[in-house]
Formats: sequence, C-alpha cells, structure tokens
Amino acid sequence: MHDIDLNLLNALDVLLQERSVTRAAHRLGLSISAMSRTLSRLREALGDPVLVPAGRAMVATPHAEAIAEQVHVLSAGARAVLRPPLPVDPRSMKREFTIRANEAFTQLYAAKLSAAVSAVGPDIRLRFVPKPDKDIGPLRNGTVDLEIGVISGDGGELRAQTLYRDSYVGIARAGHPLFDAPVTPERLCAWGHVVFARRRGRSGPADEALAARGLSRRVSVIVPGFPAVIAVASASDLIGLVPRSACLALPGYDTALFDLPIPMPEIVVSQIWHPRMDADAGHRWLRAMVFEAFRKGP
Repeated sequence: MHDIDLNLLNALDVLLQERSVTRAAHRLGLSISAMSRTLSRLREALGDPVLVPAGRAMVATPHAEAIAEQVHVLSAGARAVLRPPLPVDPRSMKREFTIRANEAFTQLYAAKLSAAVSAVGPDIRLRFVPKPDKDIGPLRNGTVDLEIGVISGDGGELRAQTLYRDSYVGIARAGHPLFDAPVTPERLCAWGHVVFARRRGRSGPADEALAARGLSRRVSVIVPGFPAVIAVASASDLIGLVPRSACLALPGYDTALFDLPIPMPEIVVSQIWHPRMDADAGHRWLRAMVFEAFRKGP
C-alpha cells in the first residue's frame, strides 16, 4: 500500500464542493496548474477520474459522489484537530484539578480559591493533596496538575510562575529566655531546635550558615511540616525556623517571631506545571485563578 498524503484530503474536499479546478485553486491559494497536478495525484491515489468535463463544467464520478460526504467530514475533523483549542468557558467545564501544596498553602488559600472557582465554574472540583517531597514524577505523569512551592533542582523541564517571595524567621514561645538579650548566632545555638526535614540527615541553609561561623545547632525534634514546628515551639523551649507565611496560616499560638542573625536565602514560591499542560485551556484558566488569589493575598 502506498503512503497516503493527507494534504490531498482537503484538496479533494474543496474540489468536490467547487466542481471546478479554477475555483478550487482560488480557494486554496494555489495556481491553476498546481491544482491540476493535485487533481492528477488524486486520480492516481483513488484509481478514479474524480471530476470529468461535462460541457463547460465538470461533474463528479459516481465514486466521487459516493465518498463526498465522508471526505467532507474527515477534512473538517482534521482541521478541528489541528486548530488551536478554543477559549475555555468555566461555566460549562466539568473537571477535577489536583493541586499539590504544603499545609500552609492549603490552610491559607484553599477556601478562598475554591470559592472563586465555584463562583464561575460550579462543576469544577479542586483536589488538594499533601506535598511529602519535591519529586516531579506526579507532574510528569499527570497525577498532579499543579504544584505550589519551590521548584526543585531537577525540575529544569518544568514551567513555573512566581507567586510571591518569602523569608525565614525564627519562632519561639512568648516569654522565651532567648528574648532577654539580642539574638546572636551563638545564642541561637544555645537552645534546642525543632526542625522540619523531609529526608534523614539532610542539613539546611541555616546549618550551612552556622557552620561557616564554626557553630552548629542542637536538633532535638524533627517534624513533618512547618505547622508542626510552630506548634512544638509554642509549647516548649525549643526554637524553630519557618517561612514567615507559615505563621499566617496558624494564628492563635502564643509565640513571638524574631529576625535571624544569620543570612538565609530568599524563598521563591511558584506555581509549577509540566510543559505538556502549557496549551491546555482549562489549565491556563486554573493558573490565572491561582495567580489572582495570591495577588490579592490571604
């Protein structure tokens, strides 16, 4: 079987509609000679004359008449597939989006974002899932549509849009002896620490900054998230280091924040997605909703 040139499909559709080489050439933006060559190729491919002269006009053969409707449907379908997606109407969209984020994001923004989405897309559902690590596999395989956080070092293929910039602060219970004098690196290390760590034995930027001064902190408790750091620090003499935004999500604790006496990197929080979702109209709409939610603040 010979390879089929699918470009001939659209040409055949136009020829069968116009029943004229000249008019078909004009419609397709081709010269008459080029259109005649295309008709010759169609005749060879189909084993049928397709169009034959009838006085000053041309008429379709019985075979061409028989396939005309099918050709038109196939040609229209091919054009639809190759056309950019139409703008999405959230009012008619029925879809579930999975967003992976930490507890602070979920507590600060989930209610606000879901209300904004439901107001314009009543059949759109948001599923929030925890973020135990920075594995980009769920974004690659499509089990997660969007991630909120810091893009990982192996995420070069991913797309990201900055939502906001955050910074680390220290946190301790109100009335902690640490506040009896200025907080120095040495005094920071004099107390036990509660830390959030995803992986055993992994040091963070605070440990590296202290090590540069010949210091190290004593880690007494390791917890699975920043909300737990805040809860433990509020009920003990342990000190925690958390993003400032994490404290907004957990009001009510009797704690005090302090500026850190060591340099810490800025935290760039982004919405992150896989490039295969770049052109998806529904996904673009979701990203705009998330960006707007962060622009307005919690």
